[in-house]
Amino acid sequence: MATSAALSLCVFLAFSFGLGNGQGLKIGFYEETCPIAEAVVKKTIDQVLSVAPSLAGPLLRMHFHDCFVRGCEASVLLNSPTHQAEKDAIPNLSLRGFQIIDQVKSALESVCPGVVSCADILAIVARDVTFGSNGPFWEVETGRRDGTVSNITDALNDLLPPFANITVLKAGFLQKGLSVKDLAVLSGGHTIGISHCSSFNNRLYNFTGKGDTDPTLDPHYIKRLKLACPPGDQNSLVEMDPGSSKTFDNDYYTLVAKRRGLFQSDAALLNDIETKTYVGLQDKTQYGSTFFKDFGVSMVNMGRVGVLTGNEGEIRKVRVSPSSLIVIPDLLFAWVVYFVCSVVAPWRLEVGGRR
Repeated sequence: MATSAALSLCVFLAFSFGLGNGQGLKIGFYEETCPIAEAVVKKTIDQVLSVAPSLAGPLLRMHFHDCFVRGCEASVLLNSPTHQAEKDAIPNLSLRGFQIIDQVKSALESVCPGVVSCADILAIVARDVTFGSNGPFWEVETGRRDGTVSNITDALNDLLPPFANITVLKAGFLQKGLSVKDLAVLSGGHTIGISHCSSFNNRLYNFTGKGDTDPTLDPHYIKRLKLACPPGDQNSLVEMDPGSSKTFDNDYYTLVAKRRGLFQSDAALLNDIETKTYVGLQDKTQYGSTFFKDFGVSMVNMGRVGVLTGNEGEIRKVRVSPSSLIVIPDLLFAWVVYFVCSVVAPWRLEVGGRR
């Protein structure tokens, strides 16, 4: 009886802390409170992409990095006076486009003050930059609220690195309630955007610590990458999908199939039967590819991860509001959840992620 009660309490606390996926979201959440919300976002994003199409990749990536740390609740946007927020973590130092989110938020506040959350803005913007880059359109579920906690350690633990192998990738997605197919599909987001040489130069010059190259990377592609990234170069930029890095298409899978995926995490898709099969299907079916449809479905799935809804969190007036700092009560509550579930109950609630 005591064990059953403890387990019930764990479940209650976990869902109270926002670990449940997608409860409270729906299409058209702002239909009555701000019916023009998505139109306002689209107008701003269309204007941005007309002059800076290269921002599509970074803005899509920002939604990924938000959802994989504490859930889709806009904690990636928060600042810390001591530089201990998520955005201060090394994997997030290359994030770009925060000023664009500010523009969207300001535009929405001018017509519907205090209504649309930053978390929903990130989700809608991700859809609109994808569509604006000739990619798919999908209906975005809304109703998220904004978190008030942002911790650098969470980002370091939960964000999957570009050198992750297939085991780490599958475990990281599973921990967020996402499937192996979601992994294969969402990896296709690398069809737009660029990367610093530092994210993959070990594959070119010192893969095993012996001055060698990654044998899973096409040698002809290695020669091209070495021209763009000389030894020791950490800052030069390379297209993730050469020749079409500003166009959302399924060329990414053709590259991966030819062993030309830029990151180890791209190459890792060939090391699992399910992900390898998906890569092969998209590579060989240029006109019958399911990637666009699949991408919309998987983005909706990811957009449900760890959301705050109802009375949880807050609706920020600006991207970073005075109340949106790392707050002790929320951290204390997290420790209460951990203590009850790991000490009182006979099983352990895993906190954080693998890296």
